[in-house]
Amino acid sequence: MIKPFNVNVPQETLDYITKRVTEYPWDYMPDDGGWLYGTNMDYLKEFCEYWATEYDWRKTEEKLNKFNHFTAEVDGIDMHFIHEKGSGDSPKTLMINHGWPGSVIEFLDIIEPLAHPERFGGKVEDAFDVVAPSLPGFGFSGRPSRPMGPRKMADILNSLMTDVLGYDEYIAQGGDWGSVVTNWIGYDHSDSCKAIHVNCAGMRHVDGPQTPEEIEWQEKLNRDQIMEDGYRTQMATKPQTLSYAMSDSPVGQAAWILEKFHTWSDFEGEDIGKAYSKDTLLSNIMVYIITKTFNSASWVYFGRREEGEGLLGPDGARGLEGCGRVLGADGRKVEVPTACALFPAEMLAWPPRTYCERMYNVTQWSEMDHGGHFAALENGNALVEDIRKFVRTL
Repeated sequence: MIKPFNVNVPQETLDYITKRVTEYPWDYMPDDGGWLYGTNMDYLKEFCEYWATEYDWRKTEEKLNKFNHFTAEVDGIDMHFIHEKGSGDSPKTLMINHGWPGSVIEFLDIIEPLAHPERFGGKVEDAFDVVAPSLPGFGFSGRPSRPMGPRKMADILNSLMTDVLGYDEYIAQGGDWGSVVTNWIGYDHSDSCKAIHVNCAGMRHVDGPQTPEEIEWQEKLNRDQIMEDGYRTQMATKPQTLSYAMSDSPVGQAAWILEKFHTWSDFEGEDIGKAYSKDTLLSNIMVYIITKTFNSASWVYFGRREEGEGLLGPDGARGLEGCGRVLGADGRKVEVPTACALFPAEMLAWPPRTYCERMYNVTQWSEMDHGGHFAALENGNALVEDIRKFVRTL
């Protein structure tokens, strides 16, 4: 049963968060060397001062509640989703999927342009019915009883689209874990998912790089990931231990998430404010805190490992380098039309097109002028137009 949902956080919850932020014991923290060792302490102090004295969650609630929110039970999980019906007589259907450490906050400025392009100087023929779910265990969705990987999440989201919402056909889009989930949807559910659009190179081919260019890319990616792999290893192996501390500290959760937004985004220098406002960063962080989902959201890393490192095929495989999400185990690839949107500061650098074409039926390859891992927030206009351009070709 589909139930209307409204975001309304109790005031005592907001007051408690503010109290914990205000009382954080900064005095024991040594000089942290800027952003070299992790989240910059001077920036975090300034960020938390703003959080405690100026940030207004109610403005975010108002922005969220402009859209229609619902929950529906799918495979025992109360799935949350925004459902914005598109303009015109025959909008196509688009599901957009976030990842970690993101949330539906990433999509608040692109849902309306996607659903109602005529309000922004576009054509009504480009309109979509937009479905923006919170992944299982993330944000306003319920949590699974144990860690769940992206392939199982793909099954749940496909059931949401077909069994619950009754769509015969839809297009799936995603970044970060949303891209991995979208890959599995395109692979396992091509009877209903007719095309995918991804802005993150979240998967690998079982045969690895073949050409000199591909080998060079893989070697560089491995080098680049050395300093990025700590969080991933912890969350894929011992997420519960980390979560005891994070669940007790709003500032700790903010530091853990801010470091990723700083490292994975497209701006020059050290000032993250060039890419995001404090309100945007805080709204995303607050979703994790108010829903108490830091723990269950981190489970996706553990669940991916249990699924066999994400090897595309029936059985999976282990011991693969990089992120370990691999396609082509059974000789198949994602056959539905696939659009690859390459944002230049994507931290999981895209493989050469030759490599991607062994994994996907690539029908659109777009290289953007700016943006990074959080494409919808960093260069949302380009992302929206690239989706529209792709769907016009289907």
